[in-house]
Amino acid sequence: MIKFKVDDIEYTVDIDENTPLLWVLRDELNLTNTKFGCGVSQCGACTVMLDNEAIRACSTPLSLVKNKSVFTIAKKDDKDLEKLQNAWIEEDVAQCGYCQPGQLMNALALIKKTPKPSDEQIVFSMNGNICRCGTYNKIKTAIKIATNKEMKKA
Repeated sequence: MIKFKVDDIEYTVDIDENTPLLWVLRDELNLTNTKFGCGVSQCGACTVMLDNEAIRACSTPLSLVKNKSVFTIAKKDDKDLEKLQNAWIEEDVAQCGYCQPGQLMNALALIKKTPKPSDEQIVFSMNGNICRCGTYNKIKTAIKIATNKEMKKA
């Protein structure tokens, strides 16, 4: 039996501890907001936060979340996530939208550590979250909006 929290709700599961967290979230707990992308930690679609660190749920074994807190895109009442989501809407970031839960979670981990990230910090932190629609500039702008950075006109 493994106990852990997801978005402040405690769960206990009796599953092989080597099972990837993504499959526990989606298949066992029916929490499908976290997406499957590549399955090998390369695209970032499955990004969640584990104790405020961005991780790839597709390659994180359940054993690593024992007695810890997982934070997904479905988390309510997080002001930083709300600011990011509003900036995403304002900047019209999402096109197909598939990667956006992972993009937002990675951005959230960044601003939790660095409330006013530089352009370089944003690019470095978001590197590895793939967007098939290529909205990288809009993502960077939305992060800057969410952190109240002044925008430079191009």
